[in-house]
Amino acid sequence: MTSYKIWDPLVRVFHWSLVAGFTANALLIDDDSKLHEWIGYAVLALVGVRILWGIVGPKSARFSSFLPGREAVLDQVSDIATRRRRTHLGHTPLGALMIVNLLVTILAIGATGHLMTTSAFWGVEWVEEAHEALVVWAEISIAAHIAAVLLESWRTGVNLPRAMLTGKKQVPDDINLVK
Repeated sequence: MTSYKIWDPLVRVFHWSLVAGFTANALLIDDDSKLHEWIGYAVLALVGVRILWGIVGPKSARFSSFLPGREAVLDQVSDIATRRRRTHLGHTPLGALMIVNLLVTILAIGATGHLMTTSAFWGVEWVEEAHEALVVWAEISIAAHIAAVLLESWRTGVNLPRAMLTGKKQVPDDINLVK
């Protein structure tokens, strides 16, 4: 096993704080409460910090280092289909696309949630329906993300949840590494 330092503390704190905030608002907190609203704003602030960090942070945190091209996505799909064991130091191409999906979805949830608190959009049905649909889309995306993380961990032998906790990827020596 070779250990690679990959996820900095800000990325890891962001990830697990977003998990906690989204889980609280989607599953635990009353939708009509002030707490729900404040957690929503905190989640938006987290996403704002992550977007800034994706521009100015270390290389592994920058969006420019992990936004995949079409060929990289197709290579990963081919790896999965042919059972070729390769791993990426940072996010996989499909994982990067999921991150973009989740960040955009969370921003849209926050925007529609905020609109519902304004005089102009309070009680407007399409805003509430859009907010709820976006939450459902986020929940589906999160379930797919978790399933993919578990599948890739099993397929490659790299414990991805541990890497997001410790910041270090432990990569088996017999696996090809995509840098």
